[in-house]
Amino acid sequence: MKGTAVFKALGPIDVRNVGRDEMLRWMVFIPLLLALLARFGWPWLVTELQAHAQFDLSPYVVMLMSYLVIGAPAVFGVVIGFLLLDERDEGSLIALQVTPLSLNNYMAYRLGMPVLLTVLLLIISLPLAGVTRFAFWELLLLGFVAAPLAPLLAIFMAAFANNKVQGFALMKGAGIFFVVPFAAYFIGGNWQWLFGLLPTYWPPKLYWMIEAGESGIWPVALVGFVYQLLWIFALNRRFNRILHQ
Repeated sequence: MKGTAVFKALGPIDVRNVGRDEMLRWMVFIPLLLALLARFGWPWLVTELQAHAQFDLSPYVVMLMSYLVIGAPAVFGVVIGFLLLDERDEGSLIALQVTPLSLNNYMAYRLGMPVLLTVLLLIISLPLAGVTRFAFWELLLLGFVAAPLAPLLAIFMAAFANNKVQGFALMKGAGIFFVVPFAAYFIGGNWQWLFGLLPTYWPPKLYWMIEAGESGIWPVALVGFVYQLLWIFALNRRFNRILHQ
């Protein structure tokens, strides 16, 4: 089955499945809500903290705004991860072996869709949040480096959780990997690169470099993108082994 046929066949089904699930239905709007909150809530928060707590939050604006870069793929990764768990529990993935749609084509669709959605959403949400200093090609580069986090998180949930309950617990536990890399913002020198062992480090790092006008963004973007692909490849192999046990 060709790629366009896969999208036409499975796309409407995914929309219905997400629409029926109350949790997944509102989750897809989180990145846009965060962008609006950053645009309209940030100035108020800075003013209030300065007035009542004598704390200046403005030096941390770059670090906090960079969270939007991994927020979008995290949301799509969770949504796709739960869909994969549902389909595995229902036996749909095993049934694919006797249909014209191969498991490889299905996984390419399932993991490719959040990549496209993440790139599109970041191009929209960052300017919506007030990040207007970035050129379009910089937004696009950020989108492509952040996008692999979505299928990475999805396949991570599907590879290690046995059901949606475990998936939810795993999702909360994995949240630490979306927070720890931001500690690197306060660490100077080469020690900061140790956080690069976490795939969630590279998109925020790229954001910080672009914001600061640093050189070398293309090598960082390439390393971050390839490193995440290696994680996806390894996790997908584990997922395939589980399916065929």
